[in-house]
Amino acid sequence: MEKIVVAYDGSEAGQRAVAHAVAHAEGGAAQLILAHVLEWSPYSFLSAEELAERHKRREQELSRARDAVVAPVLRDLKARGIEVEAEIRYGHVAETLVDIAKDTGADSIVVGRTGATGITARLFGSVAGTLAQIAPVPLTIVP
Repeated sequence: MEKIVVAYDGSEAGQRAVAHAVAHAEGGAAQLILAHVLEWSPYSFLSAEELAERHKRREQELSRARDAVVAPVLRDLKARGIEVEAEIRYGHVAETLVDIAKDTGADSIVVGRTGATGITARLFGSVAGTLAQIAPVPLTIVP
């Protein structure tokens, strides 16, 4: 069975990516891996107390993402008969999606295009643009 990593962050672009992947997964044609990535930058100059506080906040953010963003979509997809599991991780979004694809043996990745233009796109790049360069499996960018 084909495995598809679907990037989902609760945005309209993420919803479009899920809808596109579901169209391929219906009827048992594929298993979806709903991937939610929280940006996290490790600071090496923090004190032990500050690191402990950050870890606590990190666990709270993971729990909030699981409950508020991912769980409702999982319930809906499972109720529709879609085989789906979730991966929630911290890291650089594009790199972490690649890691999820490798770790799960995914056959492809689906992401929604956010439409960032101008200075924002030039300064920060885009997840879709980065994935187009580094994805180890076929990538679908949903407009």
